[in-house]
Amino acid sequence: MDLVIVESPTKAKTLSKFLGSAYKIEASMGHVRDLPEKGGGLAIDVDHDFEPKYEVLASKKANVANLKRLAKDAKIIYLATDPDREGEAIAFHVQFLLGKHEFRRVTFHEITKTAIEEALKHPGVVNMPMVNAQQARRVLDRLVGYTLSPVLWRKVRRGLSAGRVQSVAVRLIVDKEREIQKFIPVEYWEIWVELRGTNYELRVELIKIGLKAAKIGDGESAKKVIVDLEKAKYIVSDITKEEQHSSPYPPFTTSLLQRAGSNVFSWSAKMTMQIAQSLYEHGYITYHRTDSFNLAAEAIAMARNYIGTTYGKEYLPASPRLYKTKAASAQEAHEAIRPTDVSRVGSDLTASGMTSRHQKLYDLIRARFMQCQMADARFDKTSILVSAGRYLLKAEGKRMIFDGYLKLGKTSDDVFLPEVTAGEVLSLIKVDPTQKFTNPPSRYSEAGLINELEKRGIGRPSTYAAIISTIQNRGYVIKEEKSFHPTAIGEAVVDFLVTNFGNIFAYEFTAKMETDLDLIAEGKKKWVPTVRDFWDPLALQVKKVEETGERVQVSVQSTGEKCPSCQTGEVVVRTGKFGKFLSCSTYPDCKFTKPYV
Repeated sequence: MDLVIVESPTKAKTLSKFLGSAYKIEASMGHVRDLPEKGGGLAIDVDHDFEPKYEVLASKKANVANLKRLAKDAKIIYLATDPDREGEAIAFHVQFLLGKHEFRRVTFHEITKTAIEEALKHPGVVNMPMVNAQQARRVLDRLVGYTLSPVLWRKVRRGLSAGRVQSVAVRLIVDKEREIQKFIPVEYWEIWVELRGTNYELRVELIKIGLKAAKIGDGESAKKVIVDLEKAKYIVSDITKEEQHSSPYPPFTTSLLQRAGSNVFSWSAKMTMQIAQSLYEHGYITYHRTDSFNLAAEAIAMARNYIGTTYGKEYLPASPRLYKTKAASAQEAHEAIRPTDVSRVGSDLTASGMTSRHQKLYDLIRARFMQCQMADARFDKTSILVSAGRYLLKAEGKRMIFDGYLKLGKTSDDVFLPEVTAGEVLSLIKVDPTQKFTNPPSRYSEAGLINELEKRGIGRPSTYAAIISTIQNRGYVIKEEKSFHPTAIGEAVVDFLVTNFGNIFAYEFTAKMETDLDLIAEGKKKWVPTVRDFWDPLALQVKKVEETGERVQVSVQSTGEKCPSCQTGEVVVRTGKFGKFLSCSTYPDCKFTKPYV
């Protein structure tokens, strides 16, 4: 009997539907070997090529013993963990622990009978460059966490911790908050005019004054324009009609799916990924950790056949749509996220554990995949220009003439304009001016933060959910009305790290490190020299900051009340991961806390 090792019991159960009795399928339950969780110190030998001191996790000892027992009777051991760096690392550690056996590495991007059989026909070996990239990330994060966190304890506050990528994410939120605080609103005016024709009314917006765009910045200027418009003669000067096309979006990648989960369902990235993981492991969608827009030819053919049969040939573009991935690090061998069987809809998900949330996310993935292979939506766009002396005004209308890919999406908000004639004279009903002010930059929502991280090359899509959860759990940021706000302690940590370790927590440096990790995974760079280049200057900086770095004070809001517990400090308002609360100013000496109402 051959042994197949995967990560989770759900994945094992799904595989068992397709593999016969000649295979025993067992789950590793995720990572089995890692750096010590607690009390093990740094566990990295910085003087000997950063050798990690791995150990079997306490919670996995019984599981490892079971895998060793099963391995004794196995002719071949197939390592079928996920097709990414994390999965490759799990396969490596399982292989190391099981000792001398015949191992074969198999990967598949969807859990279907065809994909599994194909993977078993073409096994490989553990991809060591990918393992090294994951190991380098683990070592880097450990070095930062275990060397900088004690510095934060001494220079800011006890119990704090630093993260190589998480702290940069907090910096984004802090920088955005300070940008908002510095923002000065600028006044501007919009002027609309309501006009009457022979048997219709028309609302137009002022767009030009003379040859220049209409920019009215104060009330006095607006009054002069209003007076002129109330006296003006209005003539239809031009009518243009054109057909516009709207093309569908590409299929989902990991980051796009996380952003959609936030925007459409108000889900956290963590929740979206948990539901996607379950859908993948049950065989409903392809692998959900991907930054590629690539689609298999068979998948495109499946979609086009379904679209043509179900909706008609007019909903099919002349040729399949192909989408180019912008990310240089994208693995084109991977596919975008799509359903494994396009004929299956959300209500067909009947496996145990499937909920309405699973159905919602599945339907979203399915619709996006179907749309990306459908014809453009087409619209008639009409523009009417009205002249009033030196003023030019405009009205725009839009009418859908073919829904195309929008058949599976939102309906069009048509704006109908009346039939007018060039040269027609219109009469004034009223001038409708509105005073407005420019808005400050928006705070990051979860979707917005993911977009910014990806745009700057900070972290990777598979890490975003963990990054966002971590910075909230540590109390560095809080989410209010779907937007992230930095806490006082978050601002203090960012100020300290940027002041004393600005090179390491610079956006560009963090992005470059991700590029280096990609190069390690591709076998184009060695992991030890990469880590050495990071560690040597960091170690010197840490020593210097410990000796000369100034302590940072965490700003708090005073209530003016004496602490009822110690009678020494005063009650202040602090912000933690669950929002504002009352505390003693002498914390941690006095532990008094009280809910903030």
